Amino acid sequence: MLGWARLRDQIARHTRRDDAEDLLHDAWVGLAERQVVADNAAALLTRAAANRGCDAWRRERRVGTGVSIDLAADALADHRPLQDEVLIARHRLERLRGGVEHLSPRTRQIFLMHRLDGLKYREIAEELGISQSAVEKHVARAMSHLTDWMENW
Repeated sequence: MLGWARLRDQIARHTRRDDAEDLLHDAWVGLAERQVVADNAAALLTRAAANRGCDAWRRERRVGTGVSIDLAADALADHRPLQDEVLIARHRLERLRGGVEHLSPRTRQIFLMHRLDGLKYREIAEELGISQSAVEKHVARAMSHLTDWMENW
């Protein structure tokens, strides 16, 4: 008689289903309960498992349960943040605003131009009439200050 793993693989190829192990087990239990005796037990077991796979496919098609449970759960899931996460984020934002207010006016201006307006260092330097190196230093100073500010919270 063929080995269990080989039978399972054969069922998986015939039915193209992921539950070949379950189909084979159910077929074996069904045949054992009825105490069926056959000349070629492996062939009988394979046919019984394949038939169970066809039955399951028909049932899923008729009932419409072919839709993945994960997809259904995804459709029903609420992806909004939890209330405590929103509250924590608001507190962090307020803390960050306080840190930005503690920057010097020039450093704050350059930092906000870079981070909020999305301007590149070169563009900020041209607009303010300063060197690109000076812009880099202001942004670095702001980042260092805000990192310390947020860590000591």
